[in-house]
Amino acid sequence: MRQKIVLLLFSIILLSCTDDKTAQNIDASISLEELFNKWRAFEIPPLRNGVPDYRQETFDHRVDDFQKLRNTLEALAIDEWPIEDQIDWHILWAEMNGYEFNTKVLKSWQRDPAFYKVIWTAKSDVPAHEGPTPHFVIELWQYDFPLNADQRDKFTKDIGLIPNFYEQAKENLTGNARDLWVAGIRDIETQVKVLQSILEKPGVAENAELVAAIDKAQKATIALADWLKEQAPSKNGPSGIGKDHYTWYQQNVHLVPLTWEDEVFLLKRELARSWSSLKLEEHKNRALEELSAADSPEAYDALARNAAKELLDFLDNNDIVTVADYFEGALNAHLGGFVPEETRNFFWITAHLDPKPLFSHFYHWFELARMQEDPNPRPIRKQALLYNIFDSRNEGLATAVEEMFMQAGLYSSNPRAREIVFILISQRAARGLGSLYAHANMMPMEEAGKIHAEYTPRGWMKTEKELLLFEQHLYLRQPGYGTSYITGKYLIEEMMMEVAKKDEAQFELKNFFDSLNRIGNIPVSLGRWEMTGDPSQLDEIRANYKPL
Repeated sequence: MRQKIVLLLFSIILLSCTDDKTAQNIDASISLEELFNKWRAFEIPPLRNGVPDYRQETFDHRVDDFQKLRNTLEALAIDEWPIEDQIDWHILWAEMNGYEFNTKVLKSWQRDPAFYKVIWTAKSDVPAHEGPTPHFVIELWQYDFPLNADQRDKFTKDIGLIPNFYEQAKENLTGNARDLWVAGIRDIETQVKVLQSILEKPGVAENAELVAAIDKAQKATIALADWLKEQAPSKNGPSGIGKDHYTWYQQNVHLVPLTWEDEVFLLKRELARSWSSLKLEEHKNRALEELSAADSPEAYDALARNAAKELLDFLDNNDIVTVADYFEGALNAHLGGFVPEETRNFFWITAHLDPKPLFSHFYHWFELARMQEDPNPRPIRKQALLYNIFDSRNEGLATAVEEMFMQAGLYSSNPRAREIVFILISQRAARGLGSLYAHANMMPMEEAGKIHAEYTPRGWMKTEKELLLFEQHLYLRQPGYGTSYITGKYLIEEMMMEVAKKDEAQFELKNFFDSLNRIGNIPVSLGRWEMTGDPSQLDEIRANYKPL
């Protein structure tokens, strides 16, 4: 007995000695919300010449500050916390893992020229821009031309910083990822055209200071594109992050409880299921008249307006989800317009036949409107999670509801539209499968694109190459995004099963969707924990965690 007491005292003394340095590197009195605010402030890099500093030496200088935040998070005793607070803790844990992964593996500022795209012409349909994005962006879509005095001053100042950012880009871009390098040139060249288009906006030409700033920004952007082209022949390395890093990233950053191999199996299964379901659906509908595409602006506008109303009425009248007052405006702002047949990409091919499948995916816009009109009361969930950690939830749910709404009866009066839903699933499974092989460095981006095109039914991904290039490039830049549509769909379907299984007799679809909406734009694994009380997916992820 005495020996046990002595060993225990020795262990306590030893622990206190070895942990002394760590203890000094912990803010013991901080709350989770305060830590979150400190973390988010730290995550924004310091400025150099007015723009974010992504130099390697700057990241190196900040390692100790990051480690203090991480140690403080890890030191919090969360086991007795309410589930909602434990979930918020895991959001911070995932974001800190994302920062560490980006600084050690992904290194977009070194490997990915598209990271330096500054001007965004449109709002994303998910909580933040898709893919790695710098902390210096100009949201052109937020400006109303002609600019008022305040907007003009801010816009002129921001445009004027582009040359500084691009001088730093030439210093930072030391990577050897060939596909990312070559494809990224296109993004920078596109910005030259965007800057030129700004000159044509109302009130711009009359402001000499703004015109001069745009001219300098254009020249700097052209110079960066030319420099990238000069460097391109020397780039011959892989762009994928490899299977092991892919799995680590999915599990520890996006909190997706799957491996690279799991995702390959799942996407192959969904590809086969959607193709076979399409063929069975076509057989069932063989005696019905085929869908005909809208052939004029007037025909498309009428088709889109009717489809939007039909979808909202269906959701409301059939107790699918609580249809908030802002749903109608959020959807109607994105109905699109007529596109000539020869220039329609995949999604607008489907929309000109029946827009409801695509408009179901536009559940995205309901979610963004909710963030504005009825934000989540928990500070950690109020804004977009960093590093696209929301992808399994937002892209997964938008994809899941396409089929869920169909199975609930959305197309009872138009059965041939069901075929479109299976084609959408096939396309997303095919493009995700290609992205998995590209990240495993089993094939270049171009070959991944061939899987994407060849396994999309009816040749609908062969009609317009711009979309194909955009999607495969994005998915190579942002690991896991290309698969999140299908993996998230699967995880949400699994979540629905687990929620229903808890009390099958009392399960109601409307309660399920309303609860999912209330929880917010967090990874599905966290949403499942909150809705079922079962943390097993997170427990497994944490048990398998290994430092990078």
